[in-house]
Amino acid sequence: MANVLIIDDDQPTCEALAELVRNIGHEADFALTARDGVAKAEGGDFDVVFLDIRLPDANGLSILPTLRQRQLPPEVIILTGLGDPDGAELAIRNGAWDYLQKPLSPKKILLPLQRVLKYRDTLRKHAKLPDTFDRCGIVGTSPAITNALEKLASAARSEASVLITGETGTGKELFAKALHNNSRRSSGPFIVVDCAAIPATLLESTLFGHVKGAFTGADRPSQGLVLKADKGTLFLDEIGEMSLDLQKRLLRVLQERRYRPVGANHEEESDFRMVAATHRNLGTMVDGGLFRQDLLYRLGAMVIELPPLRDRRDDIKELAECVIRRICAGYGVPPKTLTCEVVDVFTAYDWPGNVRELGNVLESSVANAYEMPELYVHNLPEQLRIRILKESMSRNDGGSACLADAPDETEIDNAIQADGEILPYKSFRQEVLTRAEQRYFTRLFEACDGNIKQASRLSGLGKSRLYAQLRKYGLEKD
Repeated sequence: MANVLIIDDDQPTCEALAELVRNIGHEADFALTARDGVAKAEGGDFDVVFLDIRLPDANGLSILPTLRQRQLPPEVIILTGLGDPDGAELAIRNGAWDYLQKPLSPKKILLPLQRVLKYRDTLRKHAKLPDTFDRCGIVGTSPAITNALEKLASAARSEASVLITGETGTGKELFAKALHNNSRRSSGPFIVVDCAAIPATLLESTLFGHVKGAFTGADRPSQGLVLKADKGTLFLDEIGEMSLDLQKRLLRVLQERRYRPVGANHEEESDFRMVAATHRNLGTMVDGGLFRQDLLYRLGAMVIELPPLRDRRDDIKELAECVIRRICAGYGVPPKTLTCEVVDVFTAYDWPGNVRELGNVLESSVANAYEMPELYVHNLPEQLRIRILKESMSRNDGGSACLADAPDETEIDNAIQADGEILPYKSFRQEVLTRAEQRYFTRLFEACDGNIKQASRLSGLGKSRLYAQLRKYGLEKD
C-alpha cells in the first residue's frame, strides 16, 4: 500500500483525488498551501506527491527541491491548468515524474499513478548502494548526496558517457574517480584533462597528440591523452570551456573512437569511456551558440548533478572532521575536535565555494590552532569571520521578519523599569532581546511542530544551537 500526498489550493480537487487514491487501496492526505504541504511531506513517508503549480503562498515548482530532499524522495507529479513548456522543462529538471494538465479525469490520474508506484516498488529493492561500492573518500549521508551516489552507482554499471554538473568546488573530479573505480574499467587508466587550465591552442594536441614538426615547438611526437585513456576513462573537466572547433573533433571521436593526431597522415584508435564535468549550464550555452547540441546529447547520456554544500548541511560536521583528520595527519599532529560554536558557524554559513572552500578554511584554521586540541571560532580565517558577522548583522538589521517577533510597546514600557526604577540601558536591551528571542523560538517550534530539521532549515541555525534554545526557554516536548 502506497502513501500519497496532494498539494492543491482547490479543496474539492484534493478531496476527489484523495478519494480516487483510497478507492484503489492506498492512503491519501492533502494540503491546501505550499507551507502545509512541505510540513506534511517532511513529517510523513510519502511515495507520491501530486503538486499544483499555482498555490496561494508559493509557486509549486519552488518547493519541488524541498519535497525531494529525502534519502528515498517521493515521486512528484505536477498538476497545472497552464500549458507552460518552460514550466514543464523546469519540473522535469528538478526531478518531477510527470506533468499533467487540468482538467483531470480518473484515467488521466490513474495511469501515471500506477506506473510510478510500479517504479517505486522496483526502486525500493535496488535503492541501496552495493556493499562493494567504493566511495573514494566521498563523505556524507544526506539525502542530496545519497541520491547523487545512487545515480553514480547506476552509471558505473554501464558504458555510457556521463556528464557531471554542479557548482565549483562540489567534488566533480572525485565523483568521476569514484565512477571509474566502480566500473568495469577500474583496472585501466583514469586520465584527467582540465579544459580550463590548458590554452585553447594547446588543448587539441594535448588530447589527440601530434607528430614531430606539426607546429612550432613540436620537436618530438606526442601520444596524446585520448590514446593514453585506452581501456580506461577519459575525464574532461570544465568541458564548457572548449572551443566549438574542438567540440566538433571531439564529437567525431566519441562517435567512431578514431581520430587523427595533429599533423599526422594516419588515424589512431582508442577504446575509452568519456566522463565530462562542468559548472556551467550547457543547455543555455547551446541556446547562445557556444556549445554544440549534438555533443551535449552525446555527453549527457547519463547526468549526475552534485548538490552544493548549502543543500547538504547535515553532512558538514562529518565532512569537516574528515578533512581535519587528513590535514592533521599531514602536519603530524593529533586530530583536532570542533567546538559546538564552530559547528554552528559552519552549518549556518552558505559556503559559496562548497567543499573546496571548507577544505581551505580548515587548512588555515588547523595552522592557526597548531598547538591546540580543539578548533575555536577565533581560529577561523579572519575574512570568514568578518563575512559571517556582516551576514548576521544584516539578517538582524530591523527587517520586517524581525519586527514581527519584537515585543510590543506595552512590553517595552514594562521592560524599561523594575520596581519603579529605570533600568540601565544594557539591562533594558538584554531584557527586550531575551523576550523577543523567546517569542521567536516559541513560534518557530510551534510552526515546525518541534521538527528540529525543519526548524534548522527555516531559521538557518545549527541543530545544536536549536537544542540549546529548547532547553533555555523550556520548549522541550514531554
